[in-house]
Amino acid sequence: MDDRFGLDRKVALAGPLTLDGGGTLSPVEIGYETYGTLTADASNAILVCHALTGDQHLASPHPRTKKPGWWQRMVGPGKPIDTDRSLVICANVIGSCMGSSGPGSAAADGQPQAMRFPVITIADMVRAHAMLLDHLGIARLHAVVGGSMGGMQALAFAAQYPGRAGAVLAIATSARHSAQNIAFHEVGRQAIMADPNWRGGDYYGGEPPAAGLAVARMAAHITYLSEAGLTEKFGRRLQARDVKTFGFDADFQVESYLRHQGLAFTDRFDANAYLYITRAMDYFDLAEAHGGSLAEAFRGNPARFCLVSFDTDWLYPTPESRSVVHALNAAGAPVSFVELSAPHGHDSFLLDVPALDRVVAGFLG
Repeated sequence: MDDRFGLDRKVALAGPLTLDGGGTLSPVEIGYETYGTLTADASNAILVCHALTGDQHLASPHPRTKKPGWWQRMVGPGKPIDTDRSLVICANVIGSCMGSSGPGSAAADGQPQAMRFPVITIADMVRAHAMLLDHLGIARLHAVVGGSMGGMQALAFAAQYPGRAGAVLAIATSARHSAQNIAFHEVGRQAIMADPNWRGGDYYGGEPPAAGLAVARMAAHITYLSEAGLTEKFGRRLQARDVKTFGFDADFQVESYLRHQGLAFTDRFDANAYLYITRAMDYFDLAEAHGGSLAEAFRGNPARFCLVSFDTDWLYPTPESRSVVHALNAAGAPVSFVELSAPHGHDSFLLDVPALDRVVAGFLG
């Protein structure tokens, strides 16, 4: 059996990987997983790109939390992304903390790189994906798919490697980060850096800045939900009590929920990685390298495109997807677009939305 394929794989590629910020990475470590079997002509591969807090454990239990893979409902035998027909690849982005090169990786002196790790971009993440595909012997993808930050990677992959993907499916995403997006990320970063345990990023081997990271996660998690969804799920209901305490405990269910989300996140994610990945998203502007023209980023691209948005997503609202669609139309690229109705907000792409299943299966089929 080819040991390049399967679960919990890790490879160190010689590189060097030249970064947008001017530095290089060498070697380039990549943690990844594959599902399904590659055909003899290597024509059935689908690359799925994960979101900010995701990882390569797409359709297999997470090794730390033991929870199901983050898109297990979408990926598997007979599912919309069908592993009976396709080899599905998901790689941990560089800058993260689940096996790929990041601030927790060892430097030449054997110590964690921490803030010595170079600042990376979405384009850098995509270059690392391309290196992995070369390692796996895959010259051209059947499709590249992603939601949220994964959608940014999917669009960037198409722009950086025209012709290397036959289809591009970008869900609940944008071609650039807005001022509002950047503002929310900055709140999270400042919460981490204000935690006394952050110590300028040199906390490895000691107590991590868990309190700051939990607050960052709480703030971000609010943006993933919709007001209607929060109201329906929690309203103003009290948490395990009949009357208010007139103190600062978690009186309301929504407070308790956010505290739980924050604390659970610290068990599986690295605070420095959160800093680096949010900064990569903030720098993302696909038109910037093309004279400010998003259409030029896709000019002559032979891929088919599909953009999906959700009507309750206020983090990457429908106009963000429409602007990409307009640019693809201007570039002459074949593109389809659908706005789906779902109550869950931005996180709808991860949750049970049967209409999304139909779109994904139809487009990839």
